Amino acid sequence: MTPPAPPLPPSVSATPPADPPAPDTRQLVALTDDTGVFQHALYATPDPNHGYCVDDNARALIAAVELHAHDPALLVGLPHERYLQFVVHAFDGPTRRFRNFMGFGRDWLEDVGSTDSQARSMWSMAVAAAGHPDPNARDLAADVYRRAFDHADGFNAARSQAFVILAIDAWLTAHPADPPAEALLTRYAEATLALFQQRATPAWCWFEPIVAYDNARVCEALLLAGQRLHRGDLVDTGLASLAWLIERQTAEGGHLSIVGNDGWLTPDRPAAKFDQQPLEAHALVDACLLAARVTRDEAWRAAAAWAFAWFHGRNDLGVGLIDPHNGGCHDGLASHGVNRNQGAESTLAYLAAVLALHKDRREATPTRGDRRRAQPS
Repeated sequence: MTPPAPPLPPSVSATPPADPPAPDTRQLVALTDDTGVFQHALYATPDPNHGYCVDDNARALIAAVELHAHDPALLVGLPHERYLQFVVHAFDGPTRRFRNFMGFGRDWLEDVGSTDSQARSMWSMAVAAAGHPDPNARDLAADVYRRAFDHADGFNAARSQAFVILAIDAWLTAHPADPPAEALLTRYAEATLALFQQRATPAWCWFEPIVAYDNARVCEALLLAGQRLHRGDLVDTGLASLAWLIERQTAEGGHLSIVGNDGWLTPDRPAAKFDQQPLEAHALVDACLLAARVTRDEAWRAAAAWAFAWFHGRNDLGVGLIDPHNGGCHDGLASHGVNRNQGAESTLAYLAAVLALHKDRREATPTRGDRRRAQPS
């Protein structure tokens, strides 16, 4: 049985939501050439030595769709069509798999990408199929999604399964009558729930023996699946694991202290203090906003504001990660200070978090302020 979600720490639930800043695409524009978005940067300048990856172009495509939904004028000057082209080109028709890394000379550096990159690419295709402003682009993305879907049933990693759930949820928003998609969503949601039931203890309320990266996506996926399938057990597990994840990443000072890439958190080893990545703060923002919509509990919306504040200095170093000159986001917190580079993953994490907060403002229901626990209906 899933334990009830513990109360959020007072410093989290009491964080006052602030007006999100305006979306700023200047650094994303600077990172994009006629191939796609560069993976890394030297300070704010694109670094051709590391080329491109489908992961970041998939993220950029999702952000472009959200930018259009927020304000179509934001796409003016952003070569957003490159992101769709890159992800489509990454898809290998005969194998129905996405490649990931591409060198600056436009040569693919691998035949098949990781399962995370497969699932994230599929997610971007579903989002584009549902919301791209160009109907031809929607049709193209839908075609690639359908072909990739046929080979999406063999993923075992929790995050890969979570990204597939996110993809199917986006797909079903525009294509609600799709029994195979619903069946795979159900199977992956139940597989994720089984991981939790096998590994979780009162002290370790998690799906894996480590807490690593992009963690809140797993919680978010269960919440989405629970909503769509009307499964209270999935919702309860998503909320309990998300609350535990927040508690384990709350510093003594009450701010977000992200599990560092220098060493993951395990039951018998504390997490590394650094390097803290913006990816996790963005995932927490998305998951907490979804939890607020599912439960109608404003404490979760406060938790999203708490996570977002990490970008602006409520972190272990007390320094902001956003460059006011171009809207870029630095690549994380290191022991020596802020990583001064502003690569695609970090810049897109911040931009996407900003867009998520704006979307929540647009779609907030009249029940805001109602702190009751709501079961999916």
